[in-house]
Amino acid sequence: MAMRPVFISESKGSSFVRVMPVDFIWYAGMAKSRKQMSVRSLHEATQKRFPSARLLEVSRMSEDMLGEHLSAFNLTFHTKSRRREITVECAFQASKVFETGGPYLDLLDATPVDAKRDERLQSSGNLIGFEFFGQRWALEPQTAFYDWIYINALHLHPKLAEDAMAYDVFTDIAFNPDKSINCQASAVALYVSLRRRGALEEALNSRENYLQMVHGAKIVSASQLEEPQGSLF
Repeated sequence: MAMRPVFISESKGSSFVRVMPVDFIWYAGMAKSRKQMSVRSLHEATQKRFPSARLLEVSRMSEDMLGEHLSAFNLTFHTKSRRREITVECAFQASKVFETGGPYLDLLDATPVDAKRDERLQSSGNLIGFEFFGQRWALEPQTAFYDWIYINALHLHPKLAEDAMAYDVFTDIAFNPDKSINCQASAVALYVSLRRRGALEEALNSRENYLQMVHGAKIVSASQLEEPQGSLF
């Protein structure tokens, strides 16, 4: 048995995403087929608790092409200053700032797998923040930076975004909350929740709006978070 969180889009209330731990049968093994068996097991266990829920696995292990396309390894965007497509995963890894190094901007041109496994991300001391094309982000609120990149990227793909709206509950079989903080399934759930509430455009209009609306946080000082003129996306 194993336990993984599922992420439920909330259309009302103070929380945009509800996180629910679910116990299910885990199928060990590195093969994609084994991971997909675990996904099916997780979804079956979730469906028993929420019979009417529409579930989507968001990862490269998904048996639904939409879930694969929504993986941070596959979802891409470009900024106004960089026309080349960047994956969400590469943007996130390349933006990390450590005690003795970073951001490592060359990771923008790496494959997502190579970017995530880059040795410098493990040998540069503690993570102290993020820097994304001149924008500085603190570590708190947790997931704020990752979710910001993800929901902006998803919004640039109208067909994927529209298809995601057909689902209520999102999973990522590789995400283990004991080992990681950020999760692509949670980011999709947040996007869906914001859009269903009619709050998406306001949230995406500025980083300040997003932080205050989603995380109840405000930018305290320009020395901590610097905002370039105009949107990057």
